[in-house]
Amino acid sequence: MTAWLDRAAENAHKFAQRHPRALAAGVLCSLAGFAATAFGVASPTAPGTEIAQQVISEAVQPLPVHEQLEALAAHRLELNRSTVGRANDTADNLLSRLGVSDASAVAFLRRERSVRELLDRRLPRMFSARADESGRLIELVARYPAPNKEQLDTHFTRVVMQPDGRGGWKVERQLARLESQVRLGSGTISNSLFAATDDAGLPDSVATQLSEMFADEVDFHRELHKGDTFSVVYETLTADGEPIVWNEGAGHLLAAEFINGGRVHQGMWVRDSLGRGAYAGLDGQPKQRGFLASPMEFSRVTSGFAMRMHPILQTLRAHKGVDYGAPVGTAVRTVGDGVVDFAGWQNGYGNVVEIRHDGERSTLYAHLSRVDVRKGERVEQGERIGAVGATGWATGPHLHFEFRINGVHQDPLQIAKATQATLPPVSRTELQQLATSARTQLAAARSVGSISNE
Repeated sequence: MTAWLDRAAENAHKFAQRHPRALAAGVLCSLAGFAATAFGVASPTAPGTEIAQQVISEAVQPLPVHEQLEALAAHRLELNRSTVGRANDTADNLLSRLGVSDASAVAFLRRERSVRELLDRRLPRMFSARADESGRLIELVARYPAPNKEQLDTHFTRVVMQPDGRGGWKVERQLARLESQVRLGSGTISNSLFAATDDAGLPDSVATQLSEMFADEVDFHRELHKGDTFSVVYETLTADGEPIVWNEGAGHLLAAEFINGGRVHQGMWVRDSLGRGAYAGLDGQPKQRGFLASPMEFSRVTSGFAMRMHPILQTLRAHKGVDYGAPVGTAVRTVGDGVVDFAGWQNGYGNVVEIRHDGERSTLYAHLSRVDVRKGERVEQGERIGAVGATGWATGPHLHFEFRINGVHQDPLQIAKATQATLPPVSRTELQQLATSARTQLAAARSVGSISNE
């Protein structure tokens, strides 16, 4: 059989050399017939079990060119684009960025009060638009936070603007539910943790939680090495499938691995049926202490819990708290779960938030530029309560932080180290299941990172 195929191939080659024009004409004729032929080939089988072979031939006749052109002309082209709201947005530059050229839509956005908030620079907004081939607007959709703080983690506002069919525009406003998605990510440290997570496309909140999860094992200020790697599994809230640009806690870390100087650190988020949670190792041992070491993600201590010369009164006094230097507007978070005891102005402290953590422990956050909580509100560890400022008796922007037990001032740094880590009440079986799932997901996250780096 092989010898026969070799002879046939040799004869075909000689024929092509002697009659190149005839061969080309034959090929053209076969193509001109627009015939498509499919051949079924059976693999060798045992005697008596041969598969019948069939040859199916079907002529494909294309539409005439003029009919194809008419169909193409009748097809309606649409342009879809998305963008995030900017501080300098106007009706003109917003629609221009979305690829829309529609004077009527611009005029409506300028004058109509019902859509005025779409251009509110103080509001985090997400936009998507559909336009036809000439740039006329078919639909504009804006998404931004729910009007009530209590709904920020569950809902968002959706505003849809469309032509009304009479030369004008109609607007529909809806309160829609946020959806949760689990995502994977990984990266390599070349400079800083936040730079690496930015390069990996991860939310800042994930970087913050990553540093919190391994705070007792890795000094993220002094012990990072170029080439350190991380892999994360996180949950993010989405509005119509797009990760939201508001709510700093939207990217919640579920599991993580950090390789620091060759040492592997792994952890996961454990929560009970009520939503209460804490960090634990994959061995089920708790990682997170009862109180965070600092009320800010990354900061520097400018004045500790000790005697010092008061910067304004110029007298030697006991400093009954810790001062952290940071720019105005830096987020301040509560170091533990509790209830807001006070939120307002207190003489030399300026804007102040006081939180009662239990019957005997309380914390105070002073000189804030803004207060984001109100008296009686329940807060969770790590939740934003205000921002760094220089209100009251302050020589510059900083946070003054105090920790009290039964009204007596304590060193906050020592309290954070001394508190015991705890986990929500979950069974050992549940911890083992969570750890197994975390290992599988982290392996997938590492694989994603490896593929993206190739």
